[in-house]
Amino acid sequence: MRGIVCAEIGRFERIELPEPVAGEGEAIVSVKRVGICGTDLHAFKGNQPFFDYPRVLGHELAGIVEQVGDNEAGLAVGDRVGIIPYLHCGQCVACRRGKTNCCVSMKVLGVHIDGGMRERIAVPVSHLVRANDLTLDQAAVLEPLSIGAHAVRRSGLQAGETALVIGGGPIGLGAMAFARHAGAKVIAMDVNEERLAFCRSWAGVDATVNALGDAPAELAALTGGELPTVVFDATGNAKSMAGAFALTAHGGTLVYVGLVKTDIAFHDPLFHSRELTLMGSRNATKEDFERVYSAVKSGAIDVGRYVTHRASFADMIDSFGSWLNPATGVIKAMVEL
Repeated sequence: MRGIVCAEIGRFERIELPEPVAGEGEAIVSVKRVGICGTDLHAFKGNQPFFDYPRVLGHELAGIVEQVGDNEAGLAVGDRVGIIPYLHCGQCVACRRGKTNCCVSMKVLGVHIDGGMRERIAVPVSHLVRANDLTLDQAAVLEPLSIGAHAVRRSGLQAGETALVIGGGPIGLGAMAFARHAGAKVIAMDVNEERLAFCRSWAGVDATVNALGDAPAELAALTGGELPTVVFDATGNAKSMAGAFALTAHGGTLVYVGLVKTDIAFHDPLFHSRELTLMGSRNATKEDFERVYSAVKSGAIDVGRYVTHRASFADMIDSFGSWLNPATGVIKAMVEL
């Protein structure tokens, strides 16, 4: 079976892998789409926390069920599926409280264990989302969009509030879309004017701010001097994440959606005087996947424009380098098998 492994920082290899064997409660899925996200880019460049080499990447996955036994979900051979890549234990303190997205023993496909950059993979039936009424592209992007949807749900954002989303990449765009879906006024911030234009046209944000300008003053002007009550930082940039405290309203909430491989420092008097709430948002739950599935199925999410670049499995290694370059305008790259 063909596979591609990130053998070490900065190097992919084409390899032969053994065929997967379905364990109890598992199905064999023929992988048809692999989305490329920031985690894959960080892993390739050596900036991804909790990561070891070599590793088969790929956690934004869609495919066709090739083998499955009797199951309560009613999944059958030939079904099109999206994959929930967060393999949780079901027994730890987080899982017992329904927070399967931050399981103590979390194993994420393509991060902690080998992922889907291969022809076939064994996956627990509980982690498959039947998607016969979605395209393969749509099924594959359920995962990145669910991360933004989870962040919005976790924040408690209410209709009528003003939300700021920092970072106009795939995860930030998902947060914008679902913040709008929650009825909030949404402001997008990025350093790239083309990205900001895409935030306006794709996510329908109410306003944009270039972070290279006087962002605090612009945000104050847009909010009557009060600043956004909920701020999502989806940059994975330590400077941005530290600076986001000053962009959050008194009594507001700051949510770190992006992950950075370093420490973050903040000015405690500012934090306390505004009585801010700081949250981490990790992965997503099945509830989030179901919400995104409904939005994509209804046509509320335009996956066609969200996927901007694609390559065949055979051409992935040659194409990957260009996806690291923001000048190419990549939002979401998709590998086809």
